Amino acid sequence: GDPVMVFEDRRLWPVKDNVPTDPDHLIPIGKAEVKREGEDVTLIAVAGVIGPVMEAARALAEDGVSVEVIDPRTLKPLDHEAIKTSVAKTGRLVVIENAHRVCNLGSEIAAVMAEEAFDLLKRPILRLSAPDIHVPFSPALEKGFFPTKDHVIAAVRRLL
Repeated sequence: GDPVMVFEDRRLWPVKDNVPTDPDHLIPIGKAEVKREGEDVTLIAVAGVIGPVMEAARALAEDGVSVEVIDPRTLKPLDHEAIKTSVAKTGRLVVIENAHRVCNLGSEIAAVMAEEAFDLLKRPILRLSAPDIHVPFSPALEKGFFPTKDHVIAAVRRLL
């Protein structure tokens, strides 16, 4: 077959979760998963930021803020319709990922939603990502480098 490249977020290596045991289990290509239903803000979370985003969603819910969390699962094809449907419901969008801010998936999702769902947005699209500098090689420095639960909460509050 064709060559395949796999990019792994190494911060996911120690994560424990349920793994399907059905040998026929497939993740549908091009179909996003709604990880949490919400009404106020749509959060698109990719790979290693899903955990902090879900933590932020739970914390925000305690304050009465209802966020919808979407995991695109596949990047090409990207499920435009799932994202657009959520944005139509919430009117607000934050895209969160661990990649650098420039030339990343978040930029693409923001561009697509600006083209396809601009009239559905009540507020500007926000992107949360790693800064455009070298990734530090130190657990202590990495801790504040990538988007955290607190960064997500602050971004959501900016849109309300």
